Amino acid sequence: MTASMMNAYKAASLLADRDLSPEDRRILQDMDAHDVVVVQGQYDRVEQVFQLVGLKHVVIHPATVGEYTFRPEQMVIVNCPGNLDRAGITAIRTFVEGGGSLITTDWALKNVVEQAFPGFIAYNGKPTADEVVRIELRGADDPFLAGLFTEKSDPLWWLEGSSYPIRILDAERVRVLITSKELGERYGEAPVAVSFDVGQGDVLHMISHYYLQRAETRTARHAAKWNTFAAEMGAAEVAAEAPPELAELSLGEVEAAYSSYRFTQNLVLEKQRRNRERKG
Repeated sequence: MTASMMNAYKAASLLADRDLSPEDRRILQDMDAHDVVVVQGQYDRVEQVFQLVGLKHVVIHPATVGEYTFRPEQMVIVNCPGNLDRAGITAIRTFVEGGGSLITTDWALKNVVEQAFPGFIAYNGKPTADEVVRIELRGADDPFLAGLFTEKSDPLWWLEGSSYPIRILDAERVRVLITSKELGERYGEAPVAVSFDVGQGDVLHMISHYYLQRAETRTARHAAKWNTFAAEMGAAEVAAEAPPELAELSLGEVEAAYSSYRFTQNLVLEKQRRNRERKG
């Protein structure tokens, strides 16, 4: 990750954390590191984002997934490419069916999701180029998407070279959360992030990575300084009080990092809320 994008995630976390309710702050403070398990990848590194912004987690090697003792209260994030052995695939399937939450990115579509949960989604066989596309929300009321965009947002999503477009195989059971008209026009499939339930648990998959290596400036708005984005969110004071090293960040960089970070934060919080509801 470039130094600029590292700083963009720091700025994004300042904005997202400002909007946390007292209850959500307590949830994040009370979490145990083992509540979020990150499976290492070669191409996605969500753990680096977590380290930057202080989200608690543990990291395990892909080869150990089959031996790991998962709990249904956990969230497991499998970084791209998701090269798990047969025991690992079986362990992931059992975990989700028992109430666990699984998050996967990019090539884990073919390597994990298709293997463990056939019949829901699949790779369409048309890898993307290294480019950025505009995105739109489909499930605006979904808690995973809370606070992701403002009315003035023009959010962009970076596609890695050879990202895997998502084909929906079961439209009745798969929920499309984020979509991209541009992605659909170029590669035949518009979904960016989708989710579905399996047994007592759930799976969320997204194209490309949580860990953004760059953003793109398409418009004068994107090229503006990030304090404009903070002002759009009613948080001008956050940018004004931010460390000096964040001052030169562009709106486009912080907006992209904010979409990535806030989405991840929402996933973690929603899992913890569900755990509390189950405990009564």
